[in-house]
Amino acid sequence: MFDKALSRRRMLRMSVGTVAVAYLPAQAQGNWPSQPIRIVVGNTAGGTQDPMARIVAGGMSKELGVSVIVENRPGANSNIGAEVTARSRPDGYTLYVYSTSNAINASLYPKLNYDPVRDFEFVGLFGGSPNVLVVNASLPVHSVADLIRYAKESKSGVTFASSGTGSSTHLSAEIFKTQAGLNILHVPYKGAAPALADLLGGQVQCMFNAASSTVALIQSGKLRALAVTSAQRMPQLPDVPTLAESGFPGFDITTWNGLVVPAGTPVPVVMRLNAALNATLAMPSTQKSFADLAALTMPGTPDGMRKLAIAEIERWRPVVQASGARVD
Repeated sequence: MFDKALSRRRMLRMSVGTVAVAYLPAQAQGNWPSQPIRIVVGNTAGGTQDPMARIVAGGMSKELGVSVIVENRPGANSNIGAEVTARSRPDGYTLYVYSTSNAINASLYPKLNYDPVRDFEFVGLFGGSPNVLVVNASLPVHSVADLIRYAKESKSGVTFASSGTGSSTHLSAEIFKTQAGLNILHVPYKGAAPALADLLGGQVQCMFNAASSTVALIQSGKLRALAVTSAQRMPQLPDVPTLAESGFPGFDITTWNGLVVPAGTPVPVVMRLNAALNATLAMPSTQKSFADLAALTMPGTPDGMRKLAIAEIERWRPVVQASGARVD
């Protein structure tokens, strides 16, 4: 469980947040927002989160009547962006894209400079997508059963790439290899792009990767899809079965993304942000843009997102521990 002892810094921030709550209702609830809002993304521009965040920012800007700007603060598996947001003023002008990575980080890192639950107010989810199990197109496998058989019979062994140790792509593969009883070698990369490059070049044989950066490669024939990690098939890949359909009942992993603000942000401001977010997700243009990214919109409530985050932190804990993954 998380350390229950609040640091002096965190206690001071909570005190400042309390003052802000007392001040903001009079000054901000009627006039808020009166200045640009920033959405901090903890990954580089062009990653899987970034395009969704920019779509959301455009829609929320129209709904709120002010500029909503995406600011990329990559590093430490998105922890830098999370910490920047946690330390920001709780005035509704700084948001952060909180995701599956943050739920995993709660167990992956022995110490974080922020608390992944207490240091945030949850605004709402906005979208997500499954991972896809893909292989190099030259590999003589066309199904999950083929891959399992090939891996068990291969004298040279089979390697699987990931976008980094402790990523959802890595841990999806760890769950799969445990359930399948396989001994395959993990090859971590610093991001999905170099991992995909080596997969396409044949340096590694297979990979679980985010659908948003994989579907085009599958549709062009450069990679072969064996299964998706979600409970249902993807509309973009209707002929690709789920892992549950491929002999792994209950296998269901969908990466998710949402917005949070610093703890202490006034409830009326959080609710207005949530309303603007959900209105954006209801726009046909948003839904089409998300579909083009092989993602689904995920409207909801602040409480719903909070409950999901807490449940996902607990869900990934034993997976991280079993994998042996650890980042200092």
